[in-house]
Amino acid sequence: MTAHSGTDTAEGTVYHVSGEDWDEVVAAAQSPEFQAGDERMVVNMGPQHPSTHGVLRLILTLDGETVTELRPVIGYLHTGIEKNMEFRSWTQGVTFCTRMDYLAPLFNETAYCLAVEKLLGIEAEIPARASIIRVLMMELNRISSHLTAVGTFGLELGASTVFIYGMREREKTLDLFELITGLRMNHAYIRPGGVSQDLPAGAIERLREYLRVMPGLMGEIRGLLDAAPVYLARTRNVAYLDVTGCMSLGVTGPILRAAGLPWDLRKSQPYCGYETYDFDICTQPTADVYGRYIVRMDEIDQSLRIIGQCVDRLAASPGGPAAGSTDPVMIEDKKIGWPARLALGPDGLGNSPDHIAHIMSQSMEALIHHFKLVTEGFRVPAGQVYTAVESPRGELGAHVVSDGGTRPYRVHFRDPSFTNLQAVSVMSEGGLIADVIAAVASIDPVMGGVDR
Repeated sequence: MTAHSGTDTAEGTVYHVSGEDWDEVVAAAQSPEFQAGDERMVVNMGPQHPSTHGVLRLILTLDGETVTELRPVIGYLHTGIEKNMEFRSWTQGVTFCTRMDYLAPLFNETAYCLAVEKLLGIEAEIPARASIIRVLMMELNRISSHLTAVGTFGLELGASTVFIYGMREREKTLDLFELITGLRMNHAYIRPGGVSQDLPAGAIERLREYLRVMPGLMGEIRGLLDAAPVYLARTRNVAYLDVTGCMSLGVTGPILRAAGLPWDLRKSQPYCGYETYDFDICTQPTADVYGRYIVRMDEIDQSLRIIGQCVDRLAASPGGPAAGSTDPVMIEDKKIGWPARLALGPDGLGNSPDHIAHIMSQSMEALIHHFKLVTEGFRVPAGQVYTAVESPRGELGAHVVSDGGTRPYRVHFRDPSFTNLQAVSVMSEGGLIADVIAAVASIDPVMGGVDR
């Protein structure tokens, strides 16, 4: 924004403020060439708008109800997360990156931790149980994210019942998050070397109950939308983007798979042991809004399938509180792994006296090491890596650089919401203004991931 000189009035000094690109749009709209049309106008959609999935601003040029030009404007939710991570230890960085895409926090954590572990050269030392728990948590998170996408999409098109159903089923997933990690979101649960703690007592039973009820509840949502004439009219052949368009714009995730290309990093570049799980890549040939909806609903079914395999593996292993936690969930190297034997104190807030006594009862050298590990952190060899995971919105990558110190030199994320948002112009130009809502909803952008 540019502030020009003020003028004094009875009410005080009044400043005239103009806004960069907006001035260019206004000047273009006042040109004779532009005004040759009958009903052309330039309008703002957002940044505060219920259908833009957060603080996204769209500058629309309209000819009647037809969109002739669309320009997305971002940056209203910039948090400086990536820069802040340079001033914290490697483990503390998880607390920052989990808050980027706030609908997929566990994917943010995993992408970052996989990069740190690759720099450390400890990929083969991550406990098997920790990898299973990571897969379990990511697939639960995929379900909760897709339910938000489908639920809010229904609300934006006027189907408020779909939103209620989506949020109701999402709560069941968030209840599991709270049981396992202690938090509903922003967990900092996945950490370099493993996970912060094992599953609590009763978690396996709760997960089996979740697997029992969710398929039927997903069927209720599909019954409301899959063949509804109004929904089909609003989504079929709307916001078309084929494989060629996706490839040229770097678009990944459900948008790409709804264009018919079965590209999923869990299959093409497996991580966390995904190659050992039995599941299918969901695709559709339609390349439209409806296809993206179907892909997300099908992926929920596949996630439930993967979760079932994780539960069976966790139940069969000797880990877990009920069995005395004989399988570790954090790397055995004490120079890297933060203590994972966490438990609540009698006040429900701090660590248990038993855990504190265990730390204090060791040698003075061990106590000093514990203090330095938590306050200073471990050192990571100099180098740079890029790791990527398949988040609910597509390829989520972490480019992490180390200068050999106890803090990251640089961390940058390739967030799929940022990349996929490029497609909103291609999807919307030439269509109706009402279809812009469907186009943005089918992209499912999360602005916390876009701006970071």
